[in-house]
Amino acid sequence: MLFSFMFSRIDHKVKKQDSTKSLLIKTEQLLRIEEHDFAMRPGFGGSAIPVGIDVQVESLDSISEVNMDFTMTLYLRHYWKDERLAFPSGNNLSRTFDARLVKKIWVPDVFFVHSKRSFIHDTTMENIMLRVYPDGNILYSVRITVTALCTMDFSSFPLDTQNCSLELESCESKTKLKLSMHNAYNENDLMLYWKNGNDSLRTDEIVLSQFFIEQFNPSSGLAFYSSTGWYNRLYINFILRRHVFFFMLQTYFPTMLMVVLSWVSFWIDRRAVPARVSLGITTVLTMSTIITGVSTSMPQVSYVKAVDIYLWASFLFVFLSVIEYAAVNYFTTMEEMKKLKNGKLSEFDASQAMAFDGCFHDTDVELSPYPPLADLSMDQQVSSQSSTVPDPPPVLGTRLRRSRPLRYRLQLLMSNSYIIDSYSRILFPLAYVLFNIIYWSIYT
Repeated sequence: MLFSFMFSRIDHKVKKQDSTKSLLIKTEQLLRIEEHDFAMRPGFGGSAIPVGIDVQVESLDSISEVNMDFTMTLYLRHYWKDERLAFPSGNNLSRTFDARLVKKIWVPDVFFVHSKRSFIHDTTMENIMLRVYPDGNILYSVRITVTALCTMDFSSFPLDTQNCSLELESCESKTKLKLSMHNAYNENDLMLYWKNGNDSLRTDEIVLSQFFIEQFNPSSGLAFYSSTGWYNRLYINFILRRHVFFFMLQTYFPTMLMVVLSWVSFWIDRRAVPARVSLGITTVLTMSTIITGVSTSMPQVSYVKAVDIYLWASFLFVFLSVIEYAAVNYFTTMEEMKKLKNGKLSEFDASQAMAFDGCFHDTDVELSPYPPLADLSMDQQVSSQSSTVPDPPPVLGTRLRRSRPLRYRLQLLMSNSYIIDSYSRILFPLAYVLFNIIYWSIYT
């Protein structure tokens, strides 16, 4: 009894395989596949066969600046006519087949130019659909994920706009170079074109984390190969504009805050050496960390990017604030040494000035302010009267101006070093605001 049960199961499987095989044989008989040589294109020896292309972009998965590529998932549909597959039909309805029949007929061998990786989805079965109409028109659709090269220009990063394209071409020019020239399907044998013009490219709603898709449009052209000739090439062009808000939060705002923080040093007393030095060094090191973090996340290109210009210009402002205090400290020390030499400052007060504890102010030291303009004019008159050689009378329409030597100006600066901080409080912010106006007007 057990033996008869096993025999019945085996007989059922054989019958099931026979029915599937008979179904395939009926399909092949209907399309007369055995009667034709599908290794050759339809209408071989005649005019070029037109192959229409229709693409629906399902998703733009990732865009890598480091690898300079993008990954796209799409439905690639081919339209052509092969009269060898025409079949009689009373209701004029098409027939749909799977990937098994695709391997037995001629299909246009289209490939992606500059593709790094690509694959056809096969879950749960191969995502391939073949639809044959009674008059021989064919629709061949396949779902593909492709990673292709996109040559990017980062000279305006992160305020940049990237133009990328996915290029389609007949790969007969690559795979059959060693065969006869009749098998190399150039523009005389196969003509690729967009099936519905600009409406041949359709996209679902695509949202990217760092980019905004400004434009998606198809185009076409020709590609020349010295061995085989000209080939039709189709382009899927898309323009990506980067979202700058992320970089404003991560790069630009922290950089601006570090530059403004370095200006706090101008309001701290010039004799507070530990406070001003530690503030300057902290801002310099923080700027170095920001520059290093941005550089490690970007490809190593041989040209200067927009973010590099902003970071290094801001670093220069921070560095100059440290240099400014070095100059102020030097002139202050020279001023106090001069007063100590002239006896206007005691040794005890000088030691307090050199080791400031936070309670020492400019009023504690006798400083010589700028001489009034009236006194300067009187001094000039006295010196001119005491001179043995009188000055020539002024010519009508000219002004008297005595050029002061650089040494005199330097002495005034050394005796009034606090003026450097006063000027820096105005000049540094104005210069940084001017730099920002020029920078953002150029790159936005």
